[in-house]
Parts: sequence; C-alpha cells; structure tokens
Amino acid sequence: MNFVPACCSNPEDRWPWPQALPGLHLISLDFEPDHFTPEDFKRSQIVPPPSLQRAVAKRQTEYLAGRLCAREGLRRATGEPAVPALGDDRAPVWPTGCVGSITHTQGWAASIIGQQSDYAGLGLDAEIIMSDDRALPLCRQILTPSEQARFRPELTHQAGHFITLVFCLKETLFKALYPLVQKRFYFEHAELLSWHPDGTARLRLLTHLSRDWPTETELDARFVQERDRLVSLVVVKANVS
Repeated sequence: MNFVPACCSNPEDRWPWPQALPGLHLISLDFEPDHFTPEDFKRSQIVPPPSLQRAVAKRQTEYLAGRLCAREGLRRATGEPAVPALGDDRAPVWPTGCVGSITHTQGWAASIIGQQSDYAGLGLDAEIIMSDDRALPLCRQILTPSEQARFRPELTHQAGHFITLVFCLKETLFKALYPLVQKRFYFEHAELLSWHPDGTARLRLLTHLSRDWPTETELDARFVQERDRLVSLVVVKANVS
C-alpha cells in the first residue's frame, strides 16, 4: 500500500455515470493544499518535475493528487503502480499499452485509465460551475456563434451552468484527441450539437486535425454534476481512430 499524504484522502475507485465502460478505472480523491508539505512528494515516492518545485502549494498539491490517482488507476489496470511523467508538452506520458487522462479542480482530483487495446483516447475534465456573472463575459470565447444561437434558452435561463458545461466538454475533447493528433485546437474548433439531462452530449469538430479526425467528425460525451462540480468524459474506442 502506497503512502497517502495528509493533504489527500485515500484514492477511491468510483464510476459516477449510470452506464459502465469495461476496462476503465476512474480514481478520485479530495485534497487540501493547506495540509501539503514539500516532503509529501518524497514520502509518496512521486518525483515532481523541476518546473513545479518552486510553485505555490496549491499547484504542487494538484499535481501530487492527480499523480496519486493515476498511479492507483494504473495499479488496478495493469498491476504496476507506475506514475506518468510530465511530457515536454505538459501532457502525461503513460506507460506503453495504457491510455489515460488526469484532471483536478477546487479540492478534487481524478484520473481515468484504460488499455490501448480497448481505447485509443480518453479525456476527463472537471470544473466548478461558474456563476452567471462570471460566465457571461466568457461566452463568446467558449461558444461559437452557432452555439450561442442554438442554445439561446440555456444562455438565458442557466448561463453559468451551461457555459461551464460547454467549457468542460471542449476541454475533455481536447484531452481525448490531442495525444492522437499531436495538434492543439481551441474552443472555436469544436461545437456542442446537443446535450441532455441524462448526462449525454454530442460534439462536432470544426477543424481538420488529421486524416482520421477531419472536420465534421462527431463524438459522444458524457457528464455528471456532483455538488458544485461538473465532470465530463470523452472516450475514443480503439477501433475508431
């Protein structure tokens, strides 16, 4: 059993959506930066990247919590409790044969892990739901003109929740596809086509990313609200890309 520092709760394997997906492990924990000490990395047997060593406690705790989740997910998926390194592009470097994603938001971190034989890409993101006053000034940065027209009722009656949802889903899409295409894309390069209260959504690419991921490609996503937090997931099956 690996050491868990006082700034983090024990990692928990808990699937928040009604429909399970075979072979995936979603590990999460709560964290508290006020309880973090620099020695927590050494005691946890996790080596922080040089860029993190002078960061504030909040950033260090986020990284530590996310890697603790990833290590537990890899242990459950492969039997080996490896810790993904930080790549030059700041994306996690997963062990050969594995695919995953890491996220953290206010006091909560999570990682999802699967096998490359089953999944080509995984994207996981979590966001604290913004207030209407905070979200509305960001609307044009996050939503395309078509989305603003398509979802006018949502922007009128639940702007904070909806804009956070679109932000979360697009971040998740990027995390799922970037390792496959090695090309950055932004909010204006994808659009939300539909979303439903059951936690399902449909996204469409508005830019050409690669031969396998051209403009107009559509993908399914899922999301869930837990207290004041939205968590979203995009899964790319191995036989799709």
